[in-house]
Amino acid sequence: MSIYDKLGVKRVINAWGTMTIIGGSIMPREVVEAWVEASKSHVNMDELHKRAGKIIAEITGAEAGLVTSGAAGAMVLMAAACIAGNDLEKMTKLPHSEGMANEIIIPRHMSRGYAQSFLVGGAKFVLVGDDEGNFTVQQIEDAITDKTIAIAILLRTTLKGLQTLKEIIAVGKNHGIPVIVDAAAELPPIENLTRLIAWGTDLVAFSGGKDIMGPQNTGILCGRKDLIESAFAQSCPHHGVARPMKVSKEALVACITAFRRYASLDHAAFVQRRKEQVKYWMETLANIPHVKVERVFPDPEKGEYFAQGWPRARVVLDEEAIGLTAEEVAQALKDRNPAIYVGTRTGMKSGGVKGAIVLNPHCLQEGEEVIVADKLREILRA
Repeated sequence: MSIYDKLGVKRVINAWGTMTIIGGSIMPREVVEAWVEASKSHVNMDELHKRAGKIIAEITGAEAGLVTSGAAGAMVLMAAACIAGNDLEKMTKLPHSEGMANEIIIPRHMSRGYAQSFLVGGAKFVLVGDDEGNFTVQQIEDAITDKTIAIAILLRTTLKGLQTLKEIIAVGKNHGIPVIVDAAAELPPIENLTRLIAWGTDLVAFSGGKDIMGPQNTGILCGRKDLIESAFAQSCPHHGVARPMKVSKEALVACITAFRRYASLDHAAFVQRRKEQVKYWMETLANIPHVKVERVFPDPEKGEYFAQGWPRARVVLDEEAIGLTAEEVAQALKDRNPAIYVGTRTGMKSGGVKGAIVLNPHCLQEGEEVIVADKLREILRA
């Protein structure tokens, strides 16, 4: 029995992606071994954090780095660092930032969900644009006042998004305002690991538990030395707004082991493996009545989002003929043991493709593509 069987909780076969709700990624053996080894000794946490920060800086090209409690923890520290700087009195007051410069300019459609972590660090939002994602760089520049401490972007990797970020960075440099970026799920492409810093972004956060395949509760924060020092001063083992967001010695060592490993991987080989798995799905599911299987790979030149794992297989159902909706098929897969999680894309949210299930090989373990195909075929044929 697995540990989850003993706990009475179903395991999940992940054909969805690096989603927090199902545990992010699976740590490779060497990362797990690093975790176990780190658990066998005490260590000075300041020394360990500083050494890890140097490794992050070496890999990303940033001035400094810090292992955080997830990308969300990094976002809390981004805000706190931009507000307090090296002012100890301000640090002791956060997240209560009344009377301080504390405003972060952020596009309105990015200000919900993940962005709430900035508010935890003591920031107040100044919103630009509309709920549909329409904003201009000029609107951001016009919103800058003497209370502005940062411009925040929750990055989605499209060519337009990257170009807009470069323009925002230029505005930030012109006004002496830090540009801070949540790029939690924006790996791959591996280029994001270095280019955001190279372009002049002041702080960038990546998840440690997605494509990097470290512990899910870790993150990578990198950027300007003075801001990283402020972030570290306000995080555990020190006393500050992020004291509750502790990173254990085991998680820290595992994260930095995973990060080093990630930087050295043959990423083209991973893409090739995913291509083979998608090809298997296309061949195996090809002859099911009322089902069409398509290989999905984004085209950046068409403005499509191209971060995270690709290719994927899109299974388009004739829902009326089958008698099941895509959501009902996805739920039937979840109801099995082990549960199988897939993506569902319906209506205009998937570019007009109605009744689609998306199979993502990004997080599959060896042989699981066969289980996914078998169970999906069984449900559709029934």
